Amino acid sequence: MFTFPILGVRKVIDRGIADAAANGGFRDPFFRTRCNEGDRPGLWLINDEGVYLMSNGKLAEGSPTLFYSEQCHPIGNPDWRDYKRRHFGGAARMEFIEAERLIPLFDRNFRATHLNVQLAGSDIGLSLIAR
Repeated sequence: MFTFPILGVRKVIDRGIADAAANGGFRDPFFRTRCNEGDRPGLWLINDEGVYLMSNGKLAEGSPTLFYSEQCHPIGNPDWRDYKRRHFGGAARMEFIEAERLIPLFDRNFRATHLNVQLAGSDIGLSLIAR
């Protein structure tokens, strides 16, 4: 399970939408190997050097917005590699999560402060917690 503050998740989604509006759409970091996945508002959950969320709007220049999970930030958690391997696998991997799946969940649960993301095979489970 990976935990992200909801405010950070909203910022990643908002940045992707703003970049898409300014630069002609959404981008797929897999370079079209995922069949139009990511061509709509949302974010990418990425397993690389840590586990993080990445905005999906096309960029004119610069880097996309990233937001690391609490458990797998390379600077903040010395055990992030072990945790990542156990919960996301060892190889680099990306999964797309649609904004239309996240925003209504956030808007219905005003007391929630964090998003939990649980991976089980190809399924992505989402739940909210309040801290």
